[in-house]
Amino acid sequence: MPWHLYVIRTVDHTLYAGVTTDVARRFREHLRQGHKTARYLRAHKPKELVFAQEIGDQSMALKAEYWFKRLSRSRKERVIRAGRLDLVAGAGWAKAREASGWDLECACNCRCSALSFC
Repeated sequence: MPWHLYVIRTVDHTLYAGVTTDVARRFREHLRQGHKTARYLRAHKPKELVFAQEIGDQSMALKAEYWFKRLSRSRKERVIRAGRLDLVAGAGWAKAREASGWDLECACNCRCSALSFC
């Protein structure tokens, strides 16, 4: 079963990112505010699902989540508007998916793992 990265906008306009195999089910769990709700979303009530993308296996989904959470707010919004990670991250993201590794170079070749976007 493929894994997905998803992003939820909260009522106070913050963004929450997570991974799951069933985005619709996971969003319903967050909305119910039950015991399966992420701790962050108990304090910041979910408003809408703004992004979801199939990533592949669990390992790559967790890497994509980590990468997404390290982005600035403006870059996160660009990913959401684009509707795909690879449209914003460019070749670095495609290379990461192909190699299933995370040792990428940013545009300035500083070896920051393409996470800080120097």
